[in-house]
Amino acid sequence: MEPMMEAWAVTRPGPIATGPLNRVSRRVPEPGERELLIEVLTCAVCRTDLHLAEGDLAPRRPDTVPGHEVVGRVNTCGPGTGLYEPGARVGVAWLASTCGDCAYCRRGDENLCPYSTYTGWDRDGGFARYLTADERFVHPLPEALPDITAAPLLCAGVIGYRALERAELPEKGVLGLYGFGASAHLTAQVALARGARVHVMTRSGEARALALELGCHSASGAYDTPPEPLDAAILFAPVGELVPTALRALDRGGTLAVAGIHLSDIPALDYQRDLFQERSLRSVTANTRTDAREFLDFAAGNRLVVAVTPYPLESADRALADLAADRVKGAAVLRP
Repeated sequence: MEPMMEAWAVTRPGPIATGPLNRVSRRVPEPGERELLIEVLTCAVCRTDLHLAEGDLAPRRPDTVPGHEVVGRVNTCGPGTGLYEPGARVGVAWLASTCGDCAYCRRGDENLCPYSTYTGWDRDGGFARYLTADERFVHPLPEALPDITAAPLLCAGVIGYRALERAELPEKGVLGLYGFGASAHLTAQVALARGARVHVMTRSGEARALALELGCHSASGAYDTPPEPLDAAILFAPVGELVPTALRALDRGGTLAVAGIHLSDIPALDYQRDLFQERSLRSVTANTRTDAREFLDFAAGNRLVVAVTPYPLESADRALADLAADRVKGAAVLRP
């Protein structure tokens, strides 16, 4: 008899209130060439999982199991593996594979590979008891990072780290963060550790309180003007209407980086008011394995405060609903 496992799958994308995520029973997958079978210890819940469930991010395959911030232990090693042994504690992140041969991969920009695949989108993810992953895209986890707090680092932390690099914040500069959820509360700590002044603009009163607890210099409403001009800003909220607001808050020469994979429509920009004086607007697309490993090392060495709200795996649908309603403090994390 084949071993079975509990999982959650996006069976019919739509508003979260319509129940797009359903609890299913699946056969435990077998690892293929260069793959590992990994037992899930924790899996954080990302806004990208919500976008997939609600159809903002078009599914690439039917009945996909979401989840791409996985901490687990290697159960079985498939043929051709050799990087990990059974029992190793590892992290599985968003980037699942790249071609390795295109111009982007060759120049070190594997996040732009047109043949890339993604955990919880192209292949089943961590809203389950087990998943498989290509061992070349699996990350060793520093022992200093506990399971429940390590999970959000694998996407929320890593994408925030890349967004901070894309925003080109000068040394000891002024940073604005629009939205303050799982990713932003980690990015703020990286910026603060580097000596930046950090201002947070978000609609959630609870998130504003967390920002001040972490040492941010101000916290106000999403559309409010920060108390000083920004050298750089990052938009984490998937709200296109905030793009002109954030651009107007930039000082001359400042950069706004948009960190999400999905963004609602951006209103028309006024060139003189919003972009002139060499303000820049740029996107952030996934991350490289180098980004992930640099950030995980930083997190292990700097004792980041990772705010988590734990849920049992059986309540994955409730975790997504709470995320949609801004009821999650920090990051929601599923624990089988």
